[in-house]
Amino acid sequence: MDERPVLTEKLEGGVGLIRLNRPKQLNALNRQVLALLAEALERFDDDEEVGCIVITGDERAFAAGADIREMAEATPVTMLQEGFIDLFDRLRTVRKPVIAAVSGWALGGGCELAMACDMIVASETARFGQPEINLGIIPGAGGTQRLTRAVGKALAMEIVLNDRRLTAQEALQYGLVNRVAPADRYLEEAIQLAREIAARAPVAVQLAKEAVNKAHELSLSEGLAFERRSFYFLFATEDQKEGMRAFLEKRRARWTGR
Repeated sequence: MDERPVLTEKLEGGVGLIRLNRPKQLNALNRQVLALLAEALERFDDDEEVGCIVITGDERAFAAGADIREMAEATPVTMLQEGFIDLFDRLRTVRKPVIAAVSGWALGGGCELAMACDMIVASETARFGQPEINLGIIPGAGGTQRLTRAVGKALAMEIVLNDRRLTAQEALQYGLVNRVAPADRYLEEAIQLAREIAARAPVAVQLAKEAVNKAHELSLSEGLAFERRSFYFLFATEDQKEGMRAFLEKRRARWTGR
């Protein structure tokens, strides 16, 4: 059995697969795992053969949180100097779409990692939560911010303040995940979704992802201006010309990413 904590694989159809591989620890996140995860994401982001990335764990756990043994005796200075949470910021710089394929536990840092991805495909067994309050701390890698934007203030308060766990169906109902699949198909569903996205015009996909993310960060007028500039910019690409010609000629477009 491969004991590397993060495994990577390039799949057919332009998909890069990253698997968290600490099953005995329920894929708990430590500095080593986060650093290897960031490096894998950046490699796939720079690989022209990859159009979309999937992050997964195993059937028992996507990631059951941060590695508490590593954090128990930390001080504010060591947390700041070692940049534990800063590693999450590297995920935000990935230009290509990232899909979380979640089964079992996605708690604490694991839930934050899933929410930092662009989409989530959940197994019917998935459970989402932010139980940091039980440790005398609060979420620190986006749990109070992304969760509130996804499910609203009232439910986020209950999850963060009182350790409420969401089932996969509840997560779907409240808009936290994109779709729910049977436990034996959730990863296949995520990979298929990734293949469909990877088959689209690469530059348009990148700018579309960026524009949607801006909707959370900018005012409406600023967001509309960003969207309009991106829309106009795409008319300078070869893919725009190819896509519109293919539409008019009733054939499949052949994207080049230029």
